[in-house]
Amino acid sequence: MDISSRNNVTVSGPEGGPVLLLAHGFGCDQNMWRLVAPVLAESFRVVQFDYVGSGRSDLTAWSEERYGALEGYARDVVEIVEALDLREVRFVGHSVSAMIGVLAAAAAPDRFASLIMIGPSPCYIDGPGYRGGFSAEDIDELLESLEANYLGWSAAMAPVIMGNPDRPELGEELTNSFCATDPAVARVFARTTFLSDTRGDLGTVSVPTLVLECSQDAIAPREVGAYVHAAIPGSRLVTLEATGHCPQLSAPEATAAAIVDFAGNRS
Repeated sequence: MDISSRNNVTVSGPEGGPVLLLAHGFGCDQNMWRLVAPVLAESFRVVQFDYVGSGRSDLTAWSEERYGALEGYARDVVEIVEALDLREVRFVGHSVSAMIGVLAAAAAPDRFASLIMIGPSPCYIDGPGYRGGFSAEDIDELLESLEANYLGWSAAMAPVIMGNPDRPELGEELTNSFCATDPAVARVFARTTFLSDTRGDLGTVSVPTLVLECSQDAIAPREVGAYVHAAIPGSRLVTLEATGHCPQLSAPEATAAAIVDFAGNRS
């Protein structure tokens, strides 16, 4: 199977430039990077893709068996990196992809130079000594609502996830992105995302890491950013003066600047 076609891989920026691999989150595709990618491509070789089941990927390659665990998405990342023979990769993961990047870097450590995590959360459910932002009951209700009426759930949840109620066009864009995802695929990805617990994997990270959080985020509160930062030795925590869970859309200039500052200082 041609991996580039399977995952709708696109490449921009100077040949031979340092590689940035941009990985989207749940219910999205590489279009979510469109406001930052041109800026990044001025200095980096920017590789974008859609996870199988998302965007313009090959839907025939999707299976619940593989994509019912984050490791299946991490395999997509590793297979893309190997198919393109990418090395010294600076991985930029949004939301759940931040943790997918951790798993991918552990699986192919010789391929990755650094991790940039945007709104990461290793566990969404509160527990003893840990605040993920949701109770177990919250997540159960979220998943039940999604499974009962995915389009209705998307219309209700996307604006909450995006934040920025004074800019409703942002919430509308995320709603449209969610609604473009096959509901059967979305149900599996949602369960995989919101029921995951990868806190134990944070200690495996051995590359320079940036934890990039927003000052207000309904999905990944700042306690989560602090937890991830503390769990990854030597990581850097940067708080954007931005609202919502998708700063690449709501604050693209600040997001791109933070990525360039970190990735550009890592050889």
